Amino acid sequence: MKRSFFNKRVIIGLFSGLLVLFFLAYGRMNYGDSPDEENINVQTEKVSRGDLETLVSSTGTLAAVGTVEIGTQVSGTIDQVLVDYNDRVSKGQVLAVLDLSLFEAAVSEARAGLIQAQAKVKQSGAELKRNKPLFDSGNLSAQEYLDLETNVELTRAGILSAEASLKRAESNLENARIRSPIDGTVITRSIEVGQTVAASYSTPTLFVIAEDLSRMQIEANVDESDIGQIRDAQTVRFTVQAYSDEVFTGIVSQIRLNPTTISNVVTYTVIVEAENQTGRLLPGMTATTDFVVARVENALLVPNAAFRFRPDETSTNAVVPAVYTQDEGGSLQKIDIKPGISDGTMTAVSDSSGISEGMVVVTGRTTEKSTQKKGLLSRLAPRSRR
Repeated sequence: MKRSFFNKRVIIGLFSGLLVLFFLAYGRMNYGDSPDEENINVQTEKVSRGDLETLVSSTGTLAAVGTVEIGTQVSGTIDQVLVDYNDRVSKGQVLAVLDLSLFEAAVSEARAGLIQAQAKVKQSGAELKRNKPLFDSGNLSAQEYLDLETNVELTRAGILSAEASLKRAESNLENARIRSPIDGTVITRSIEVGQTVAASYSTPTLFVIAEDLSRMQIEANVDESDIGQIRDAQTVRFTVQAYSDEVFTGIVSQIRLNPTTISNVVTYTVIVEAENQTGRLLPGMTATTDFVVARVENALLVPNAAFRFRPDETSTNAVVPAVYTQDEGGSLQKIDIKPGISDGTMTAVSDSSGISEGMVVVTGRTTEKSTQKKGLLSRLAPRSRR
């Protein structure tokens, strides 16, 4: 009887121990080390084929090529304005006329001065000629004769001075008629009839004429970090707000070495020349420019994200750039490649890099988490009610 009772206690103890072990294993299997179960999947994209460009972007202002500012060399009051904005003018054409009365009077005065100087020369020469026999006969001292010769030279100098005064007065009269120095188009007119212009200290700007509006230039401001990629004759694409859907083209004609610093930002002025046969591009328009640094055509294009993916987040790829593909079984395969130019989103590679068009490459990973809320008691409760 005692043996039977003892055996029952042993059996119950063993059964209880096994039951505890079962519950512990069941709980670990359902809950794990944390209440969340993590399933890792990867994101993929296909390798494509197409054209790729590396660009440097900036902004600038359109201006006419060959712009000339026209001023005046003489002061006076504007009497006539003969041209207006957008007028086509030819070289030598009169654009405006100052009041000529004072200039004409100055010419008349200078001519009178010349006549007086010529008369004095004639008079002094006659006196010298009349006194020459007296000097030869000793009846006139050398000093007196020298004074007569000096007077002749002074009157001749007076003629030169009078001729210069007349030439200056005639030049001022001619300059009172403002003429165009080039063939072009008037883009600025800064004067009105009756306005007084003064040229004593600085030449005022009366007109601005663009030599050829069929050709324009952009003064683009390029950041110092990008200026090393800009070169002469480089292709440039640009847009303006007036025609936002249309892309214009130009080429780099000059890289100016003088920097401009605004708010600690250093930029360089790059001149871009562009055709304007249609006349739609106007001086002063703001242009958004893209300098084409490099371009490849019909190249294999790999998403840049594929180069950043690593199966192990702690691993690096500092020696050889690589991308990963995923086979049907879900295993990742590494492919070493040689990247080319990039536009920030895609990178061009050669056909010999071990990849081909349409190949799927891994670009990242996605993590799906599901919380296990099935408690041990909730599983056992229905059984206990049976």
